[in-house]
Amino acid sequence: MKKEPCSHIIFFRLLFFFFVCLMAKTALPQASPIGIKVGVILDMDDYIGVMGLNCVTMALEGFYAKNRHYKTRLVLNVRNSKGDVIGAAAAALDLLKNVEVQAIIGPMYSTQASFLIALGHKAQVPIITFSATSPSLSSTRSPYFIRATLDDSSQVQAIGALIKAFGWREIVPIYEDNEFGKGIMPYLSDAMEQANAHIPYRSVIASLETDDRILLELYKLMSMRTRVFIVHMRNILGSRLFVKAKQLGMMSEEYTWIITDGMTYELNSMDPSAVEFMLGVIGVQPYIMRTEELDNFTSGYKEKFQQKNLRVRSQDPNIFGLWAHDSAIALAMAAEEALITKATFVKANVSRNSTDIEAFGVSNAGPKLIQALSRTTFTGLAGKFQLADGQLQSPPYEIVNVVGREFRVVGYWMKEYGIIRELKRTDAETKTYSISKSNLGSIKWPGDKTYPSKGWVIPTSGKKLKVGVPVKIGFSEFVRVTWNPDNSTIVEGFSIDVFDAVMAALPYGVPYEYVPFATFDHKRAGTYNDLSYQVYLGNYDAVAGDVTILANRSQYVDFTLPYLASGVSMVVPIKDDKSKNAWVFVKPLTWELWLTSFCSFVFIGVLIWILEHRINEDFRGPKWHQVGMIFWFAFSTTVFAQKESVINNLSRFVLIIWFLVVLILTQSYTASLTSMLTIQQLQPTVTDISVLLENKDYVGYSNTSFIYGLLKKMNFDESRLVPFNTPWEMDQLLSKGSGNGGIAAAFHEIPYLEVFLSYYCSKYMMVDSTYKANGFGFVFPIGSPLVRDVSKAILNVTESKTMVELERKWFGDKTKCPDPSSLNSPKSLGLRSFWGLFLIVGIVGLLAFTIFVLKFLHEHWHVIQRSDPDSTIRSKVAELLQRFNNRDLTCHTFKNMKLVEKDNGCGGNYVDRSIYSSPQTYQNSPSNFSLGCPDTNCPPSPIFSSPEGQYFSFQRDQARSIENEDFSSPTEHNQSFHMQHGSLMENAVMNPAIELSQVNKQEIEIARLDEIDQITSNPAEAIH
Repeated sequence: MKKEPCSHIIFFRLLFFFFVCLMAKTALPQASPIGIKVGVILDMDDYIGVMGLNCVTMALEGFYAKNRHYKTRLVLNVRNSKGDVIGAAAAALDLLKNVEVQAIIGPMYSTQASFLIALGHKAQVPIITFSATSPSLSSTRSPYFIRATLDDSSQVQAIGALIKAFGWREIVPIYEDNEFGKGIMPYLSDAMEQANAHIPYRSVIASLETDDRILLELYKLMSMRTRVFIVHMRNILGSRLFVKAKQLGMMSEEYTWIITDGMTYELNSMDPSAVEFMLGVIGVQPYIMRTEELDNFTSGYKEKFQQKNLRVRSQDPNIFGLWAHDSAIALAMAAEEALITKATFVKANVSRNSTDIEAFGVSNAGPKLIQALSRTTFTGLAGKFQLADGQLQSPPYEIVNVVGREFRVVGYWMKEYGIIRELKRTDAETKTYSISKSNLGSIKWPGDKTYPSKGWVIPTSGKKLKVGVPVKIGFSEFVRVTWNPDNSTIVEGFSIDVFDAVMAALPYGVPYEYVPFATFDHKRAGTYNDLSYQVYLGNYDAVAGDVTILANRSQYVDFTLPYLASGVSMVVPIKDDKSKNAWVFVKPLTWELWLTSFCSFVFIGVLIWILEHRINEDFRGPKWHQVGMIFWFAFSTTVFAQKESVINNLSRFVLIIWFLVVLILTQSYTASLTSMLTIQQLQPTVTDISVLLENKDYVGYSNTSFIYGLLKKMNFDESRLVPFNTPWEMDQLLSKGSGNGGIAAAFHEIPYLEVFLSYYCSKYMMVDSTYKANGFGFVFPIGSPLVRDVSKAILNVTESKTMVELERKWFGDKTKCPDPSSLNSPKSLGLRSFWGLFLIVGIVGLLAFTIFVLKFLHEHWHVIQRSDPDSTIRSKVAELLQRFNNRDLTCHTFKNMKLVEKDNGCGGNYVDRSIYSSPQTYQNSPSNFSLGCPDTNCPPSPIFSSPEGQYFSFQRDQARSIENEDFSSPTEHNQSFHMQHGSLMENAVMNPAIELSQVNKQEIEIARLDEIDQITSNPAEAIH
């Protein structure tokens, strides 16, 4: 119980001891952070300058509050540039020489930055700007220049995509006359060129220009035809421009205004009444993602600086303020990373009379600091902060539309995907680059319209387009000008009607009037080249007529798409070849096809003979008889008149294919010959230009076209060129001929020749075109926005029934005259049309021949394998040929064949080849009658009394000889068989009643070994 007070006392003493130690530690002096002097040069009389300084201050306060352990602190030294270049230069010199800052944040404007970049490079001090956006400022000029913003060139691709999406062909840039305005122009020009847009004029307005001068410049723009303007200005000058444009009525529906990010950034800070005048304006600006950190910073900015700075028109900092915030954070992180402990300036050795520019030294911490800045990467309020080549990389751009006193986002542009509706898209939706305007949301255009302007207007209000038309003497179907007594004109014709239809098809109205290109006495004022050149001189706004699109003319005018195809050709008289050629029957086929057909017939004849020779009596006999049979059988198939039957299945298969080929050939030949004999034979007197040049004929040409120069290029003598104007003059000259004061051919463009032939189609013919032309088109000044729209309208008209109706109206019905090409003789059939058939026949024939040869060699393989000393390759081949020449007695056609000599009743005997039959049927058999002498009924020869007697006598003698012999081997067997047949031939020779010329050694076939074996094994059965 006594120890409890003691324990409490000890506890309170210990607690007091720890408290004293803690207070002592707190009272000890800590190491203070290293201060890094940083200069800030801003225009404190401008909202951007005030906002930028506030954002930098808030950024450093918040950053160091979160990073108390940092050993460095940025110490800001603020200077006011007072909005001009001299003030910014003076402030920089003061900071570098007197304060010796290690970095400078600023300046605000591109005009001030050029000089500061040079100072920073000399002193090796980083210059960090968050608002100087001119592309002319680059880190390549100095490694100590950091652009913590986007340069203006990064937005031109987004603007070019908008121009191309809406199809505007002309734009006029309006920009400030300073470094900020001029720096973007080279990049903008390139982007417009890629978008197929032309820049006819550049409007330059000074930053301090008076309202009267701005009005004069706007009046000048109103007098031009272009109605698409790209404004690249700061908000002070830009707001004044739009106020004056509203006063002049230039914010109406026929105008289109596009502003760059220089104004879009500051829309929230502009006077609301000025923004209200900008209804329908389209702008671009970098996309900034809304994050929680950004919302917290914006709320803190409002609370801290809204009441202190009454000049602030917006409660939210714009993108320049965000870039200023990120620039301060990046510099603070780089200073900590560089571990700058003793940042000093090394004084330069200069004389006493040196200027302030030469007096300041070089920072020893600059190289480390700039390297640390280049490596610094973090996510700031404006997005990812990462430098590449000393500047930020381009993010996606927002496309905004000014409506009322605010703007709304209607789409986005990304470098990879072009114009898109939403940034959050799937990979499948963003595979291709798109410039489709359908990807944009609804846009409110100037004049409170929902559709864009066409981008141009007729420059002079109330005045019609002056459309020049040619005055023609001939071929008035295209253009015809008639003068009334009051000197007014009536212009009509095919080309005029087409032009009227095209202009009526435009989505907008264009007033115009026709002005004939004529002298005071209503004569033609010049050629078509002269007429086209009047557009270049500005005397005409366009030309409507039958003007050919030529390369030399397109150098000073623009042509629309052709509304009528054209080309240069020649017309010559025609002659009817009424006398038919005696050799016309060979014309249906070319000589290649004739030769191939002949060879094919011979090939088939030889092949069938080979396949049938051993088994078919129709293909045997004397040598010349067999040669004749080859040709007779082959060529008789052309009319299917062959009487000889074929036995071999291979022959039948070949003939099936061959008959199909012959049928196709004969039918094609018949059709071609029929057309040649029935169609009218109309032939041109001249078929080629070379004939005219060789004969030195006179040729005609149109007096008003470019054909004269074309003929001279073709080496025609000028003295041989005869001009004409009308179709009737052409007819007269062609009718006379070249030798009678006329011409042999007339050269003109195809549309005119078609008109000429519609009158004289029975006398003349147009040969193939010799020169290609681009057709007839309408003429406009170079760069005219009408060219594109009129070309589209031409396509609509030519693809409709309107064109057909106009052609029928002015040229009549072309079907009244036959097509000259259809009157020409049909062309001969060539080998290209039938080579497939011949290929099939060749393959089938070779296949059948191969099968036959393999089968023959297989049957007589014992001949090839014979190994006796007397057998040589030559003898074996000779024996194989001999066996091929003999009959194949194993074939069913010869198994029952017998040889019977009969008296032909004409003083001689012949051999009757009859099929053996029974005695009962023999006497009624037709084969028993004599075929050698058809006019007599000669009795049979007494040598053989009856067929069965002859047959059995032959077989009996053969069997007996076999029974009396012992064959030790197949070879002896075969040799004995040959000897027996030899004795039979000797008996036939000794008998004078038989003509040996009728019985040749080749008539007796060598029996197969298997049959001999059968006879040997059972001779009695063979005899019976």
